[in-house]
Amino acid sequence: MSTVEITVENFQSIIEKPGVVILDLWASWCAPCRMFAPVFEAAAKRHPDIVWGKVDTEAQPEIPQALEVRAIPTLAIFRDGMLIFVQPGMMPAKALDELATKALALDMKAVREKAAAAAAP
Repeated sequence: MSTVEITVENFQSIIEKPGVVILDLWASWCAPCRMFAPVFEAAAKRHPDIVWGKVDTEAQPEIPQALEVRAIPTLAIFRDGMLIFVQPGMMPAKALDELATKALALDMKAVREKAAAAAAP
């Protein structure tokens, strides 16, 4: 599977789908972003059961603003509509594969219970 372009128009509908969505927030002027792009694309091919999205932070500034992104590239992972991971910086292929596998294996019931407990007064 190849990557999907994420825009303000399709962002919500994509992240709310059941399953894992991994986003690469990038910009064309960013050298590390350009270096990370082939790693991200290759991971998308290795993990077709995950939605892999690219967010051009210059063209879609509302998305990184909503995610409070302060540096690029940044990787954001959603599972069943819930943001579960955000990390700036490049990532080697092996680490990206491990993150994808862990995101797929998460017990979302337990994650939601823990989040609810943390939010309770």
